[in-house]
Amino acid sequence: MEVVVPSSAPAGASGQAPGGRWVVPLIVLVVGMFATVLDTTIVNVAIPAIQKDLGASSDDVEWIVTAYTLALGMVVPLCGWLGDRIGLSRLYAFALAGFAVTSALCGLAWDLPSLVAFRILQAIPGGVLPVISLTMLYRIVPPAKIGSAMGMYGLGVVVAPAIGPTLGGWLLEHTTWPAIFFINLPIGLLGAVAAMLVFPSIRPTTWPKFDFWGFITIAYGLFAILLASSEGQSWGWTGYRVLLLFVSGALSLALFVVIELEVETPLLDVRVFKSWSYTNSLLLIIVVSIGLNAVLFYLPQYMQEGQGLTALNAGLTLLPEAFALVIMMPIAGKLYDLIGARWPAVAGLLISAYGTYLLTDLTPATTRMEIMVWTSLRALGVALAMMPIMTAGLSALPPESTGAGSAWSNVGQRVAGSLGLAGLGALVSSQQNQLLSDRSALLPAGDTGSVPGLQQLVDQGVTGLYGLYQQLQVQVLASAYADVFLVATVLTAAVVLLALMLPSRTSPAVEQPPPANADVVAIEFSEFSESVEPTALDTVEPAVLDTVEPPARAAGENRAHVPVAAGAGRGV
Repeated sequence: MEVVVPSSAPAGASGQAPGGRWVVPLIVLVVGMFATVLDTTIVNVAIPAIQKDLGASSDDVEWIVTAYTLALGMVVPLCGWLGDRIGLSRLYAFALAGFAVTSALCGLAWDLPSLVAFRILQAIPGGVLPVISLTMLYRIVPPAKIGSAMGMYGLGVVVAPAIGPTLGGWLLEHTTWPAIFFINLPIGLLGAVAAMLVFPSIRPTTWPKFDFWGFITIAYGLFAILLASSEGQSWGWTGYRVLLLFVSGALSLALFVVIELEVETPLLDVRVFKSWSYTNSLLLIIVVSIGLNAVLFYLPQYMQEGQGLTALNAGLTLLPEAFALVIMMPIAGKLYDLIGARWPAVAGLLISAYGTYLLTDLTPATTRMEIMVWTSLRALGVALAMMPIMTAGLSALPPESTGAGSAWSNVGQRVAGSLGLAGLGALVSSQQNQLLSDRSALLPAGDTGSVPGLQQLVDQGVTGLYGLYQQLQVQVLASAYADVFLVATVLTAAVVLLALMLPSRTSPAVEQPPPANADVVAIEFSEFSESVEPTALDTVEPAVLDTVEPPARAAGENRAHVPVAAGAGRGV
């Protein structure tokens, strides 16, 4: 790799690879993102098998998911600081390799406590990868190609959760539950090697100060809120433990905002919310994520519990949804590049709302084909809306704020996803109890003859009444889940007004002049980039660098300029 210092560089240059050289690094980013997101839905499918094999109770086995979520909430705020200290490329490779190794440890777990402990370790690299992947995307992709790149990136964000139930069901049917973790080992290790080869690497020359109190306040705040939302159903939403966690978590997050506005090097820059375009896009992403999680969580449950399908067949029913996402994601990226975010987002949200509304007709008689059609239509809308919304928000931020914007986006999705499922879970529980009570009240006391067929079931004894009870449970379950989809429909339709406020044409991020005394480094991108040794920058006096003339550009040679600001310590 060649290091030169040109006499001038474009303001705000951020290391975009010229030409089509960004495609291979982007594929590596998508692979890592795909693996981490896929792991979440696969584990959800495997929970019953893990519970049976390890002999755990239903409440205890839920900690496999809860512990991972809590650890994620504490790790995500650290990503920006770690990227500054280690370098984004190096951090990505380490995180992907760490995710592979900790996934293998989860597969080797011998009991529930060991599995929960390994899941906490797995959440550390699992929380880092989504944040820095999005930050790196904006560093390596030219602004004119951001929409297309985000369309490819969306394959990891949205397609992975959709394909997870199918892959998880297949693995459980043909192997045992540890296979859902072992599958990450070859993918992660190969992806880490590829990252070391294709990503340029610059070791930061300065290390930003760690915002200790900022980390303590946001880590506790997210931990408390996520724990309360995860355990609210079993502990009781009005219990003192849940209320104390919610109140203390909210106060801790408020204190975090005060601290971040005062410190010189904030852990997470809260000033990104001054941009209405970014804040608006984050609100839209949160609502879309809640609806997506609701469908992917409750629909497979209903097909298995209510219709008696296996995990594999339930996953296969949702497979057309994944295909719809794969087809529409690149199209959505191209549309963003052509016409901006507003109209793809509006159209996508309306289609998604209509597809979700169709799911409110869910009954015990609903066929698999109907579910395939409804979910596929909904997926087309989600794919059309999601990436333009996310891209518009991050593109509205200056380049140096992309990392903070990416981190806040992941925090928002995690917290909203947990709170959304917790709230919808409370709705399902209350609706089931109410519907069972209502249907029981319809039966006349002591007069079985007034209901056709009821006396015959009574005469059959326990067998007949148990069959009636099962039918009633399925009907109640379908009605409760239909109510969940109705709530998701209303939320999705309501935020169409926010989508109308998105920009109708693409606009590049605000260009910022390079900091004073910044050393601009030209990095030659190749398919197998080399790393800049620390001595290449650390041992050369700035005065000497200022006198170096850039060498003549060879025919066909491509360079991208990355500002390495003194005191900023940011490296790709």
